[in-house]
Amino acid sequence: MNVAIVIFEFIVLIFSAVLHEIAHGYEAERLGDPTARNAGRLTINPLVHLDPFGSVLLPLLLYLASGGAFFFAVAKPVPYDPRNLKDPRSGSAKIALAGPGTNFLLAIVFGIAIRILAYIPAVPDAFLSLLAVIVFINILLGIFNLVPIPPLDGSRVLFAALPQTQRTFRAMYFLERWGLVLVLVFVFFGFGVLMPMVNFLFQLFTGQSLGLS
Repeated sequence: MNVAIVIFEFIVLIFSAVLHEIAHGYEAERLGDPTARNAGRLTINPLVHLDPFGSVLLPLLLYLASGGAFFFAVAKPVPYDPRNLKDPRSGSAKIALAGPGTNFLLAIVFGIAIRILAYIPAVPDAFLSLLAVIVFINILLGIFNLVPIPPLDGSRVLFAALPQTQRTFRAMYFLERWGLVLVLVFVFFGFGVLMPMVNFLFQLFTGQSLGLS
Protein backbone atom coordinates (compact mmCIF):
# COMPACT_ATOMS: atom_id res chain seq x y z
CA MET A 1 0.00 0.00 0.00
CA ASN A 2 1.28 3.45 -0.91
CA VAL A 3 2.63 5.17 2.22
CA ALA A 4 1.22 8.56 1.17
CA ILE A 5 -2.25 7.05 0.79
CA VAL A 6 -2.01 5.38 4.21
CA ILE A 7 -1.03 8.70 5.79
CA PHE A 8 -3.91 10.47 4.01
CA GLU A 9 -6.37 7.81 5.17
CA PHE A 10 -5.13 8.09 8.74
CA ILE A 11 -5.45 11.90 8.71
CA VAL A 12 -8.98 11.68 7.29
CA LEU A 13 -9.88 9.04 9.87
CA ILE A 14 -8.61 11.10 12.80
CA PHE A 15 -10.27 14.35 11.71
CA SER A 16 -13.54 12.54 10.90
CA ALA A 17 -13.48 10.98 14.37
CA VAL A 18 -12.72 14.40 15.89
CA LEU A 19 -15.67 16.01 14.10
CA HIS A 20 -17.80 13.09 15.26
CA GLU A 21 -16.90 13.81 18.89
CA ILE A 22 -17.28 17.58 18.53
CA ALA A 23 -20.81 16.98 17.21
CA HIS A 24 -21.64 15.13 20.42
CA GLY A 25 -20.45 18.14 22.43
CA TYR A 26 -22.38 20.70 20.42
CA GLU A 27 -25.58 18.65 20.60
CA ALA A 28 -25.15 18.30 24.36
CA GLU A 29 -24.66 22.05 24.64
CA ARG A 30 -27.76 22.65 22.52
CA LEU A 31 -29.68 20.49 24.98
CA GLY A 32 -28.39 22.45 27.97
CA ASP A 33 -25.17 20.71 29.02
CA PRO A 34 -21.93 22.78 28.78
CA THR A 35 -19.64 19.98 30.02
CA ALA A 36 -17.82 19.52 26.71
CA ARG A 37 -17.19 23.24 26.29
CA ASN A 38 -15.99 23.58 29.89
CA ALA A 39 -13.62 20.67 29.28
CA GLY A 40 -12.18 22.40 26.21
CA ARG A 41 -13.39 19.66 23.87
CA LEU A 42 -15.26 21.82 21.34
CA THR A 43 -12.11 22.39 19.30
CA ILE A 44 -10.86 21.04 15.98
CA ASN A 45 -7.39 20.55 17.48
CA PRO A 46 -6.88 16.77 17.16
CA LEU A 47 -4.38 16.65 20.02
CA VAL A 48 -7.19 17.40 22.47
CA HIS A 49 -9.22 14.45 21.20
CA LEU A 50 -6.57 11.77 20.64
CA ASP A 51 -6.87 8.63 22.74
CA PRO A 52 -3.71 6.52 23.30
CA PHE A 53 -5.55 3.26 22.64
CA GLY A 54 -8.29 4.15 20.15
CA SER A 55 -6.29 6.68 18.11
CA VAL A 56 -2.84 5.06 18.14
CA LEU A 57 -2.67 1.46 19.38
CA LEU A 58 -5.92 0.19 17.81
CA PRO A 59 -5.15 1.36 14.24
CA LEU A 60 -1.59 0.02 14.57
CA LEU A 61 -2.82 -3.39 15.72
CA LEU A 62 -5.42 -3.55 12.95
CA TYR A 63 -2.90 -2.47 10.34
CA LEU A 64 -0.43 -5.16 11.41
CA ALA A 65 -3.08 -7.86 11.86
CA SER A 66 -4.49 -7.23 8.37
CA GLY A 67 -1.10 -7.09 6.70
CA GLY A 68 -1.54 -3.42 5.88
CA ALA A 69 -4.95 -3.90 4.27
CA PHE A 70 -7.10 -2.25 6.93
CA PHE A 71 -7.01 -0.02 9.99
CA PHE A 72 -9.49 1.89 12.10
CA ALA A 73 -9.33 4.52 14.84
CA VAL A 74 -11.56 6.39 17.27
CA ALA A 75 -11.14 9.63 19.20
CA LYS A 76 -11.50 10.12 22.95
CA PRO A 77 -15.22 10.41 23.82
CA VAL A 78 -16.49 13.92 24.54
CA PRO A 79 -17.96 14.08 28.09
CA TYR A 80 -21.48 15.17 28.90
CA ASP A 81 -23.55 15.24 32.09
CA PRO A 82 -27.07 13.80 31.66
CA ARG A 83 -28.16 15.60 34.83
CA ASN A 84 -28.06 18.85 32.84
CA LEU A 85 -30.53 17.53 30.26
CA LYS A 86 -34.26 18.12 30.55
CA ASP A 87 -34.92 14.55 29.39
CA PRO A 88 -31.79 12.47 30.06
CA ARG A 89 -32.99 9.41 28.12
CA SER A 90 -33.99 11.08 24.87
CA GLY A 91 -31.25 13.68 25.28
CA SER A 92 -28.59 10.97 25.55
CA ALA A 93 -29.91 9.35 22.38
CA LYS A 94 -29.85 12.65 20.49
CA ILE A 95 -26.30 13.34 21.64
CA ALA A 96 -25.27 9.85 20.58
CA LEU A 97 -26.85 10.21 17.12
CA ALA A 98 -25.15 13.56 16.50
CA GLY A 99 -21.78 11.86 15.98
CA PRO A 100 -22.76 9.32 13.30
CA GLY A 101 -25.08 11.91 11.80
CA THR A 102 -22.12 14.21 11.25
CA ASN A 103 -20.15 11.41 9.59
CA PHE A 104 -23.05 10.63 7.26
CA LEU A 105 -23.43 14.33 6.44
CA LEU A 106 -19.74 14.55 5.52
CA ALA A 107 -20.10 11.43 3.38
CA ILE A 108 -23.11 12.91 1.57
CA VAL A 109 -21.37 16.25 0.92
CA PHE A 110 -18.22 14.65 -0.49
CA GLY A 111 -20.30 12.07 -2.34
CA ILE A 112 -22.19 14.86 -4.10
CA ALA A 113 -18.85 16.49 -4.90
CA ILE A 114 -17.69 13.26 -6.54
CA ARG A 115 -20.89 13.02 -8.59
CA ILE A 116 -20.44 16.58 -9.86
CA LEU A 117 -16.68 16.56 -10.41
CA ALA A 118 -16.81 13.22 -12.23
CA TYR A 119 -18.39 15.04 -15.18
CA ILE A 120 -15.54 17.57 -15.40
CA PRO A 121 -12.77 16.15 -17.62
CA ALA A 122 -10.10 18.39 -16.08
CA VAL A 123 -10.55 16.78 -12.65
CA PRO A 124 -8.03 13.92 -12.30
CA ASP A 125 -9.20 10.50 -11.20
CA ALA A 126 -6.63 10.56 -8.39
CA PHE A 127 -8.40 13.53 -6.81
CA LEU A 128 -11.76 11.77 -7.04
CA SER A 129 -10.18 8.75 -5.37
CA LEU A 130 -9.08 10.92 -2.44
CA LEU A 131 -12.62 12.24 -2.08
CA ALA A 132 -13.87 8.65 -2.21
CA VAL A 133 -11.60 7.82 0.74
CA ILE A 134 -13.29 10.59 2.74
CA VAL A 135 -16.73 9.24 1.87
CA PHE A 136 -15.79 5.65 2.67
CA ILE A 137 -14.19 6.45 6.03
CA ASN A 138 -17.10 8.58 7.19
CA ILE A 139 -19.66 5.96 6.20
CA LEU A 140 -17.61 3.36 8.04
CA LEU A 141 -17.36 5.55 11.14
CA GLY A 142 -21.07 6.33 11.08
CA ILE A 143 -22.19 2.72 10.74
CA PHE A 144 -19.63 1.31 13.17
CA ASN A 145 -20.62 3.76 15.89
CA LEU A 146 -24.25 2.69 15.57
CA VAL A 147 -23.39 -0.85 16.64
CA PRO A 148 -25.22 -1.24 20.00
CA ILE A 149 -22.21 -2.15 22.14
CA PRO A 150 -20.88 0.27 24.80
CA PRO A 151 -19.13 2.61 24.53
CA LEU A 152 -20.36 2.99 20.93
CA ASP A 153 -23.18 5.44 20.23
CA GLY A 154 -25.62 2.73 19.21
CA SER A 155 -25.72 1.45 22.78
CA ARG A 156 -27.02 4.80 24.08
CA VAL A 157 -29.71 4.84 21.43
CA LEU A 158 -30.68 1.24 22.25
CA PHE A 159 -30.81 1.87 26.01
CA ALA A 160 -32.94 4.99 25.49
CA ALA A 161 -35.41 2.98 23.40
CA LEU A 162 -35.69 -0.02 25.72
CA PRO A 163 -38.17 -0.07 28.63
CA GLN A 164 -36.66 0.65 32.04
CA THR A 165 -36.92 -2.79 33.60
CA GLN A 166 -34.65 -4.85 35.83
CA ARG A 167 -33.79 -7.07 32.87
CA THR A 168 -32.80 -4.03 30.83
CA PHE A 169 -30.65 -2.65 33.64
CA ARG A 170 -28.91 -6.02 34.05
CA ALA A 171 -28.22 -6.15 30.32
CA MET A 172 -26.91 -2.57 30.38
CA TYR A 173 -24.64 -3.37 33.31
CA PHE A 174 -23.25 -6.46 31.58
CA LEU A 175 -22.63 -4.66 28.29
CA GLU A 176 -21.04 -1.65 29.96
CA ARG A 177 -18.78 -3.90 32.05
CA TRP A 178 -17.60 -5.98 29.09
CA GLY A 179 -18.24 -3.46 26.32
CA LEU A 180 -14.63 -2.74 25.40
CA VAL A 181 -13.83 -6.44 25.13
CA LEU A 182 -16.94 -7.02 22.99
CA VAL A 183 -16.03 -4.09 20.73
CA LEU A 184 -12.54 -5.51 20.19
CA VAL A 185 -13.98 -8.96 19.40
CA PHE A 186 -16.39 -7.35 16.96
CA VAL A 187 -13.66 -5.25 15.30
CA PHE A 188 -11.40 -8.26 14.74
CA PHE A 189 -14.01 -10.91 13.92
CA GLY A 190 -17.32 -9.28 13.02
CA PHE A 191 -16.42 -6.15 11.10
CA GLY A 192 -17.21 -7.78 7.78
CA VAL A 193 -20.95 -7.80 8.50
CA LEU A 194 -20.93 -4.01 8.12
CA MET A 195 -19.38 -4.02 4.65
CA PRO A 196 -22.54 -4.65 2.58
CA MET A 197 -24.20 -1.62 4.18
CA VAL A 198 -21.04 0.46 3.73
CA ASN A 199 -20.97 -0.51 0.07
CA PHE A 200 -24.68 0.29 -0.33
CA LEU A 201 -24.35 3.78 1.16
CA PHE A 202 -21.13 4.46 -0.73
CA GLN A 203 -22.88 3.63 -3.99
CA LEU A 204 -25.91 5.68 -2.97
CA PHE A 205 -23.83 8.78 -2.13
CA THR A 206 -21.25 8.62 -4.93
CA GLY A 207 -22.86 6.64 -7.73
CA GLN A 208 -19.86 4.31 -7.61
CA SER A 209 -19.31 0.87 -6.13
CA LEU A 210 -16.65 -0.34 -3.73
CA GLY A 211 -17.08 -3.85 -5.05
CA LEU A 212 -17.73 -5.20 -1.57
CA SER A 213 -20.21 -7.93 -0.75
